[in-house]
Formats: sequence, C-alpha cells, structure tokens
Amino acid sequence: MECGATMNDEQTRDLLQAARTAALTAYAPYSGFHVGAAFRFDDGTVVTGSNFENASYGLAICAETSAAIAANLQGRRTGLVEVAIMGGPLGEDGTLAPTAAPVTPCGRCRQVMNELAQLGGTDPVVYSGHATGWIEHRLSVLLPAAFGPANLKS
Repeated sequence: MECGATMNDEQTRDLLQAARTAALTAYAPYSGFHVGAAFRFDDGTVVTGSNFENASYGLAICAETSAAIAANLQGRRTGLVEVAIMGGPLGEDGTLAPTAAPVTPCGRCRQVMNELAQLGGTDPVVYSGHATGWIEHRLSVLLPAAFGPANLKS
C-alpha cells in the first residue's frame, strides 16, 4: 500500500533516511547496488546495516541481515517494530540515486527479520523506499505462514 499522510510520516522519513545513510556505507563493487536497512525497536533505538558483497557472489550479506547481526551484537533480540529499506546505485554526486520501484527485502532477509519478530512477538511494518515515497507492508504479509522458533518447539 502506498503511504499517505499520517502522524508517523516524519518518523517514517527519518527511518528511511537512516536506511539511505546506511546504504552509503555499503560495499557493492560488483553489482553497484547499495542497500541500507534501518531497524527501529520498541524503545526507539535504531540499528542500521548495509550490504557487503563478496567476489564469491553467493557469500554476499544483505543490508537487513547485516542490521540483524548488529542488533544481536547489541543484545537486541526482541522489540523489532519497524524496518526501512533503501537501495539503488550511487549517483555521480556520491549519493544514493532514487529508484522508480521500491526495494523490498529478499526471501532470506524476510526470514531473518521474521526470527527477530517471532522472538519478540511482533509483526513489524516494513517500509520500502523509492523515488517518490515508500510502500509499507507488515512482515507477515511479505512472509506469510513463516517458519520460526515456535515451529521447533514440541
């Protein structure tokens, strides 16, 4: 759904800006596609990550996974309430060039985010930024019938 004017627009824009800033730290020499993710937790803390490519392409780390690892290193495994993702090539001025279509999380990243969400009993809103704004979905919509920690309990 396209986001309209809400009370949280400024907070959403700030979270998307944090993701955009994180994308500038990406290591993307092979694809040239820089992605940043920003996770907001229930206490207001924002943790960011960016993609890190590898010459062995399959070993690349996505921005959302990078943010999840950073959150874990800070002891944050619960309380994930919002995620923002921004991505695209760098423009000639070194800033993130706007994309016409939103950058949504890949399947692996949806699963990684689901792990944090299920551990904390949340269903975070995922904002995917693009040239003219953002779209938003609940993680449960992006990854329906997700497999998680509860599936492993007998």
